[in-house]
Amino acid sequence: MWRRICHRLSPRLREQGSGVRPWKRAAILNYTKGLYFQAFGGRRRCLSKSVAPQLAHGYRRFLPTKDHVFILDYAGTLFFLKNALVSSTLGQIQWKRACRYIVLCRGAKDFASDPRCDTVYRKYLYVLATREQPGVVGTTSSRACDCVEVYLQSSGQRVFKMTFHHSMSFKQIVLVGQETQRALLLLTEEGKIYSLVVNETQLDQPRSYTVQLALRKVSRCLPHLRVACMASNQSSTLYITDQGGVYFEVHTPGVYRDLFGTLQAFDPLDQQMPLALSLPAKILFCALGYNHLGLVDEFGRIFMQGNNRYGQLGTGDKMDRGEPTQVHYLQRPIALWCGLNHSLVLSQGSDFSKELLGCGCGAGGRLPGWPKGSASFVKLHIKVPLCACSLCSTRECLYMLSSHDIEHHPAYRDLPASKAVGTPEPSLGAGAPQDPGGVAWACEEYLSQIHNCPTLQDRMEKMKEIVGWMPLMAAQKDFFWEALDMLQRAAGGAGQGPPPPES
Repeated sequence: MWRRICHRLSPRLREQGSGVRPWKRAAILNYTKGLYFQAFGGRRRCLSKSVAPQLAHGYRRFLPTKDHVFILDYAGTLFFLKNALVSSTLGQIQWKRACRYIVLCRGAKDFASDPRCDTVYRKYLYVLATREQPGVVGTTSSRACDCVEVYLQSSGQRVFKMTFHHSMSFKQIVLVGQETQRALLLLTEEGKIYSLVVNETQLDQPRSYTVQLALRKVSRCLPHLRVACMASNQSSTLYITDQGGVYFEVHTPGVYRDLFGTLQAFDPLDQQMPLALSLPAKILFCALGYNHLGLVDEFGRIFMQGNNRYGQLGTGDKMDRGEPTQVHYLQRPIALWCGLNHSLVLSQGSDFSKELLGCGCGAGGRLPGWPKGSASFVKLHIKVPLCACSLCSTRECLYMLSSHDIEHHPAYRDLPASKAVGTPEPSLGAGAPQDPGGVAWACEEYLSQIHNCPTLQDRMEKMKEIVGWMPLMAAQKDFFWEALDMLQRAAGGAGQGPPPPES
C-alpha cells in the first residue's frame, strides 16, 4: 500500500528496495514537502507556496539567494527555483517568487553561499558533490571523487570546479570571510575540517589554478575532537562535536567584543585558535547570527549569547550577554534562526500545532504583527505549516521549509530532577512539579511589569507580550490575544484618553 501511495505521489522515484518502511518514509516525505514564504512588503501579506518540483524526493534543506531559491532533496538532486513574470488569473502580468524550476545538478551532498544575512551578497553557489572520475589511463574503470562546483546564482551557469583526491570524503561545506579571501571549510566523514581559500572576484575568469587544501587549526590543535557539524558567518565559525561540545573561531575584534564582552583573549595574529564555550549539557544544534548566537541542548533548553542592542537574545531586556544565557520560558524548539538583529524560533504546542516566535528589531516587517520589535520572544502573526521543520529570513521575505521524516525522531531528553531544582530562575516550560513556586514568582513579576507601564495602551501591549511568554496552548494564546485586541479597540473607540496608573 505504501509503495502504491509513493508511486502516485512521486511516479518518477526509482526503486528503493524491499520492505514497508522505505516506501512509507518516501510517501510521507513527498506528501509533506513544501516551501512557503511570506513577503514583508506589498499589499498581500499572506503565506504563499512555491512551485513543487515533481522530481524532488522530499526537501532536505534550502537557501535563498539574491534572486532565486535553491532546494536540495533526499536523493541528492539540487533544484533551482526561479522568480519570473507570470500571467495571473485576471490576465495581469505579475512578478512571482519561486514559480519555475530546473534541475541544477545531481549527486549533491551539501551547498553554501555567502554567509551574510543579506542575500544581495550571495552571487555564487558552492555545491559539494560526488562525481565519477576516469581511472588510470588505459583502463575503463572510474572512481567516485568529491568536488566543489561553483555556480552563478543568477543563471545557474557553472563557472568553476575543484576536484579532490578519491580518498577524501566530505559531508558539509560552509563559507567564511570576504569575497577576495573566501575560505571554504570542508567537514570530512571522520570529523576533521579542511580549508582552502579562493578569490571569488576572479571565479568568472576562464583560467586554471591550484589551491592548497590544509587541515584547519581546530583539527590540528585538538586532534581527538570529532566535529559533527559547522555553522559560519562572515567573521566567525562555530563547531559542534559529536560529544556536544562547542568551539568558536572569531576573526574580527568587533564581533569578538559583541560575543564575549571583552577583548582580553582575542589574538589578532592567531584568529583560527578555537575557543571552548562552557555549557551545562550536550548541544544538539545552533544558529549563528552576525554578532549573536543561539544554542539548543539535549534537554531542549535554549541558550543565547552576544549583542542584545535590539533585544535579539529574547531575555526580556537589552543587556549584552558575554556567556550563554538560558531563555527560561522557551523549550524544545524545532528550529532556531539568528539574523542580523533579530531571532526566530519554530516551536510546537502540546496539540502539535506549530507557531513562530520572534524577538529583536521589527523594522521592515521582519516580525509580523510586532512592528516595534520585542525584547522577548512573542508569537508572530503568521500561519505556520503543520510539518514546518526549518526557516530562514531575508530582508524581503520569510521562508519556511515543510518536510516530515519518520526516521528523524525527537532527540530531546527529560531534564533530571536534580538539574531542574538547581536552576537559578523558574522555568515555565518545566511545569509545577519541578519548581512549585516558580510560576507564582513569575506571575508576580509580570504584574510588577504591567504596573510600571505609564498608560493603558502600554499595559495592553505588555499583557500581549506576557501571554506570548506563558506556556499556554496555541488556541489559548490566540484567544487571549484576540480578547486583548477587542478591549484595546474598545478603549480607543470610546474617545477617552488612557487613565493614569493611579486610577
